Amino acid sequence: MTVGLTFTKSARRVGIVAASGTAFLGAVYVATLIAGLLSLRSLQQPIPDPLFSFLEIEILLLMPLFVALMVSVHAWAGAGAKVFSLMALVFAGVLAGLTSALHFVILIVGHQAAFSKLSPLLLSFKWPSVAYAIDILGWDIFFALCVLSAAPVFSGGRLATTIRVLLATSGTLALAGLSGVVLGDMRFRNIGIVGYAGVFPSTAVLLAILFQQSPPQNACQAERPAVS
Repeated sequence: MTVGLTFTKSARRVGIVAASGTAFLGAVYVATLIAGLLSLRSLQQPIPDPLFSFLEIEILLLMPLFVALMVSVHAWAGAGAKVFSLMALVFAGVLAGLTSALHFVILIVGHQAAFSKLSPLLLSFKWPSVAYAIDILGWDIFFALCVLSAAPVFSGGRLATTIRVLLATSGTLALAGLSGVVLGDMRFRNIGIVGYAGVFPSTAVLLAILFQQSPPQNACQAERPAVS
């Protein structure tokens, strides 16, 4: 059963690769986003291609790694914390489905002439639009629920405690991004972006280190040994 998943050698390898890949793609995404913003004459303008398309592709590549990372978190969790890690894994799957479908559609059909008249209301990231609302649902709600659920999994040592604090911080900032919807001002959504594009990639680096330091378990082991 999935609930009984343990931190085997395979789970450890997957965790290290997924955490490292998540951190790397997160850094690439931030660099691409900064380059796109610096290319604008006004922040009211959309990020131009090819940088915008690169951002879409990076998100699509990131999502399988993010889900794999949460599978490894679930495997790493001790028996008493697996209810939280399983919640995190489910929320990660919802996020991946929502954001992958959204950004794939934008990447494939967003530039088609047939959608040019509808794109401001459907596929643009100018509020209000359907695409923007789905993106907020994914990142400001389900990402936040994912990392906030994962936070209680980590305790018992300095590294694990640091990861716990960063996950809680990332999730709280993501939720705070919803203030942009409440206030009708998407500038406040930047608070959430700091959470998932800034804090979380740093957390993924620490997760890779934690998984590297954690000895694999066999199927009979249930409790997680402390890692300093």
